[in-house]
Amino acid sequence: MDWLVSVLGAGLVMAALRDIFHTIWHPVGGGGFSRWVMRSIWGLAHRVNRRGQAAALAGPLAMVIVVCVWTSSVIVGWTLIYWPHIPEDFVFTPGLETSRQTDLLDALYLSLVTVATLGFGDIVPQAGWLRVAAPLQALIGFALLTATVSWVLQIYPTLMRRRCLAIKLATLRRSDAAGTVARSDSPFGATLLDGLAGDVVQARVDFVQYAESYYFHDGEGQASLATAIGYAMEMAEEGRKSPREDVRLTATLLGHALDDLAVVLDERFLHVGGTTAQVFDAYADDHGRALGGSDR
Repeated sequence: MDWLVSVLGAGLVMAALRDIFHTIWHPVGGGGFSRWVMRSIWGLAHRVNRRGQAAALAGPLAMVIVVCVWTSSVIVGWTLIYWPHIPEDFVFTPGLETSRQTDLLDALYLSLVTVATLGFGDIVPQAGWLRVAAPLQALIGFALLTATVSWVLQIYPTLMRRRCLAIKLATLRRSDAAGTVARSDSPFGATLLDGLAGDVVQARVDFVQYAESYYFHDGEGQASLATAIGYAMEMAEEGRKSPREDVRLTATLLGHALDDLAVVLDERFLHVGGTTAQVFDAYADDHGRALGGSDR
């Protein structure tokens, strides 16, 4: 029974590590628990206030909850590993009266101290396998800190790229770029559409690899890709009417990039099963704005 408890603790630690790996380092992302938390907090924010502070806090709050659960799982898992073997397989400093200690409390204390890499040395493992397990937990604690920092450093540049694309599209809308591309006989239109296609492809990759970024609200105004993406469709449509072959080609490339982005949004988040325009409309609605910029 003692070893069964330790095995249960090891399973809990492995489950946390698996979720960390799939969330942060797997090429297509998608940690099961982290995605469930993100979706749940996002849905709750929608029920409270889709366009207000609740929606703005959904992503950051979900990240904090996920990191806390990862940390708690590692701590509790290692507590269960240590618990059946205290005090027999550990050496206590002379100042500790082991007869008055609670084994579970000692195990929790040792787990907390080790995962934080504090190393007080008042409870020291004596059995050979425990002398390996304790430093391993310290390494996992360091890896957990590194993973948390890495996650933040991955998500926020992703949000910056998405918001830059949204502002770019909003600026193009104000300049009536779509009409200019359709009427112009200049190669500038092809260059513009090619750059937009590359930005849309980058957004698609970000939604695949950093899926959690979907659950961050971009706020109101020009920084919302959910609001601005419709104008990219309009530019692709107008570009196909251009008298220049290179503009028509890049307009087609932009259209295909938008179709691929819609497929990713639909399969991973929205589940509409409709056309590209319908998926983008659902995306805009899910982020509290109507496609094209007017509030619903």
